[in-house]
Amino acid sequence: MRETLIKYFDYFNDGNKEGMLSLLDETIIHEANQGKTQVGKKMFSEFLDHMNVCYKEEIKNLNIMVNENGVNASAEFMVHGTYLKSDSGLPEARNQKYIIRAGSFFEFKKDKIARVTTYYNLPHWIELVK
Repeated sequence: MRETLIKYFDYFNDGNKEGMLSLLDETIIHEANQGKTQVGKKMFSEFLDHMNVCYKEEIKNLNIMVNENGVNASAEFMVHGTYLKSDSGLPEARNQKYIIRAGSFFEFKKDKIARVTTYYNLPHWIELVK
């Protein structure tokens, strides 16, 4: 699990969408911060496409924690980003830089990621980009 998550975040930092998707179960459950639950690789791929248009982000200070049950893991990290294009319902983008703490929870089916749930403090992020 740990190695899979290291690859997941490495692929994220490299902008390697196909690499990220290769680590996911076909029925991936994606629970994005302040968003609706999405199911399936196609929805996850569309989410990544949207994020790549609006944001340029890099994960740093990654700390991965793995449960001994072989099913659950979590990660805490700092997101270093640039707000590139205005996102619906959020402040206007003007290439603002931000650094914010975030965390993700993972569930595995065999060797694939079956659930990703991510949290960060959205009101704090909004203050950073205003």
